[in-house]
Amino acid sequence: MQLTGDRFTAEAAGLGNDIATLPNFPAEIRAPQGTLPGVSSFQLHFADFDIVTPGDRPDVLVAMNPAALKANLADLPRDGVIIVDTADFTKRNLSKIGWDSNPLEDGTLESYKVHALNLTHLATETVKPFGLTRKDASRTKNMFALGLLSWMYSRSLEGTISFLQRKFAGKPDIRDANIAAAQAGHAYGETTESFEFRYEVAPAPMKPGRYRQVSGNMATAYGLMAGAHKADMQLFLGSYPITPASDILHELSKRKDIGVVTFQAEDEIAGVAAALGASYGGALGVTSTSGPGILLKSETISLGVMTEIPLVIVNVQRAGPSTGMPTKTEQADLLQAIHGRNGEAPVPVIAAKSAIDCFDTAVEACRIAIKYRTPVIMLSDGYLANGSEPWRIPNLDDIAPIEPGYATEPNGTDAKDKPTFLPYDRDPETLARAFAIPGTPGLEHRIGGIEKAAGTGNVSYDPDNHDAMVRTRAAKIDGIVRDIPDVEVSDPSGRARVLVLGWGSTWGPITAAARRVRLSGRDVATAHLRHLNPMPANLGEVLRRYDRVIIPEMNLGQLASLIRSRYLVDVHSYSRVRGLPISLSELEQDLIAEIDQHTQEA
Repeated sequence: MQLTGDRFTAEAAGLGNDIATLPNFPAEIRAPQGTLPGVSSFQLHFADFDIVTPGDRPDVLVAMNPAALKANLADLPRDGVIIVDTADFTKRNLSKIGWDSNPLEDGTLESYKVHALNLTHLATETVKPFGLTRKDASRTKNMFALGLLSWMYSRSLEGTISFLQRKFAGKPDIRDANIAAAQAGHAYGETTESFEFRYEVAPAPMKPGRYRQVSGNMATAYGLMAGAHKADMQLFLGSYPITPASDILHELSKRKDIGVVTFQAEDEIAGVAAALGASYGGALGVTSTSGPGILLKSETISLGVMTEIPLVIVNVQRAGPSTGMPTKTEQADLLQAIHGRNGEAPVPVIAAKSAIDCFDTAVEACRIAIKYRTPVIMLSDGYLANGSEPWRIPNLDDIAPIEPGYATEPNGTDAKDKPTFLPYDRDPETLARAFAIPGTPGLEHRIGGIEKAAGTGNVSYDPDNHDAMVRTRAAKIDGIVRDIPDVEVSDPSGRARVLVLGWGSTWGPITAAARRVRLSGRDVATAHLRHLNPMPANLGEVLRRYDRVIIPEMNLGQLASLIRSRYLVDVHSYSRVRGLPISLSELEQDLIAEIDQHTQEA
């Protein structure tokens, strides 16, 4: 189903539609077939206008077995279209998911437009001439379904045929069978009279440029490469595979051609230690992981705080705690990112708002890490990581250079008034320490995890020095606010009294829900945070402008608690921890109720 969805997405993108996707698959490598936990799904929203979410109420559901039908039926609105493969609707398979009778026969689906087809039989009959095994023949049903949907939405099969020719070039029987199945599905839609409608979705208006389809993880990888390139530094990724962050490692491992070095470590600790060592040696060290890996990396991140070495940590959040639900999304690592280290160890924290925004956020993470000599945590999540959008490929010349500013000569004098290098002598504006690549003649210096003496970097246990260094490191991070743009508020009417504040991937549902609320004649304002530590300088003033501030999050109110403590504003937490993006339809209705209540009270 992931392949089928990806192919339809590629065709939609090629036609110029705006797209947003939500792949959803089991955590197990071989999930129990025919069970509810084993259902793999791919949701796609495509349109002839700007869209910001993959939607939450699909118009068409294609179900390949009873479990897929049951797992997704509740999301389908009444009068929605169901295309269902009847091949597996046996008594045994129905009982496996708790159905005592066949929903295709007992009236369960009477509110929907149902097309019950034996897709498996249609596909296997189509590919008989190719001599496939029964198992391989039945697998072509996804291509048959793709062909049928392509006809239904007036799509050409040329791109899919080219893809199959490339993918199975070494297996001509598999290649030809899948092509035949896709063509047969398209022909079935053309010749059958059971479908009342056929749809055509025009291209969406987009800025001129060259576009490609990217996932959040791919955009993150490209952003890291761009950041290293703009700093003229070698990119080094030290990582350990973990869902849903592994694709960053996969993508960067393909780019040896431009000097990217990837190291698949034996564990999370080794991955981040290697990355920090690479940064110490003059490369841009990056490590990618998810929440459980951040726990293991925290000691080395603290070492990066103490030594004040650039390091980018990408946390692709997933549902926890512990192993949790590895393939499901969540936003519950915010407090961990901001506070999850021993001692006073502040680091900048930034979050991407969409799959394509992962590129810009990754570049920003590189810029802050290098300029301020600090570890930076970039937050993404499983929804952004696996989802796809059309991405307008940027011109690298439009991205501002990043100046590493390495020390090349002594910057002070020793007790004997001789020129020497002071590794903890600081830039008066940024408070970033002087950084010399090891081996630079005359700039030998001491480094390590024990507290540093100001200036010299020598080991120090002096109480006053420790107090000064702790406060200086904190002031350095706080000072990053100078580089952070003010938070912008979207309030088209200028009359809204309710503000919806989001961070990370809630941007899509909040933006879409606000559009619907405004179409209903109500006023609502929205704002979004990329920078979470430090936060924009004008945020407090913005929050106090509104009578009510609502913060939707996929956690139990982590940003809400930070906002309350920092700004003393009584914000309202809107929490959802279902392993899925926040439902825009549910959020729309709840916002309408909140606004109406506030209007009555006023």
